[in-house]
Amino acid sequence: MLIRDLRAGDARLIDQVATLLLEGFRQMAPDAWPTLEAARAEVVASFAPERISRIALDDDGVVVGWIGGICDSYEFACELHPLVVAPAQQGRGIGRALVTDLEERVHARGGITVYLGTDDELALTSLGGAELFPGVLERLAAIQNLRRHPYEFYQKLGYEIVGVIPDANGPGRPDILMAKSLRRVDGETSGAGSIG
Repeated sequence: MLIRDLRAGDARLIDQVATLLLEGFRQMAPDAWPTLEAARAEVVASFAPERISRIALDDDGVVVGWIGGICDSYEFACELHPLVVAPAQQGRGIGRALVTDLEERVHARGGITVYLGTDDELALTSLGGAELFPGVLERLAAIQNLRRHPYEFYQKLGYEIVGVIPDANGPGRPDILMAKSLRRVDGETSGAGSIG
C-alpha cells in the first residue's frame, strides 16, 4: 500500500475517491453525499491550501482509502474530515495508516490537536435515537456501542470523546465529538508555528 497526496490533476483517482466516498458512506450516513456529484465536489474542495488530502493505493494503483484534513478553523487544531476505506478492504489497517499519516502532516504544520465529529444517524450507539436533554453529559459518559459505530475505532487510535451535539443531524441523530493531542509525552510540541 502507498499513501500519497491526492492532487487536482489526478482525474482518474479523483473519480475513484468520489465513488469510494459515495459507496463508503451509503450505509452509515446516506445523506452525507447523496450523489456522485456531491461526493466529487467534496473531493475537489480538499485541494484548498488549508486542507490535506491523502489517498491509499493498492499495488495495482487503485484507491482503497481517502482521508482529509481541514486546518482553517483553529490556529493549532485540524479537523479529520472525512475518512473512508473501501468496504472490502476494511479491517486491514488502511484506516489506521491513513489516520497516522494525517496526524504526522498536521504535526508537521505545527498542529497539536486533531479533532473529528462522528455522526450517529442510525442509532448505532446508545446516544442515537435518544432524547439527550436533560443530562447530556451523563448520557455521554455512559455511551455504549450497539452496532459497530466507528467511535471505538478512533478510541483505539488514542482519540477521546470530548463532547456531543445532540440532534445535530435531526431528532435523535447526534454528532459525537472526538479529539487527540499530538503533543509529545514530555508536554512539548516539536511543531513550529500555526497550521493555517
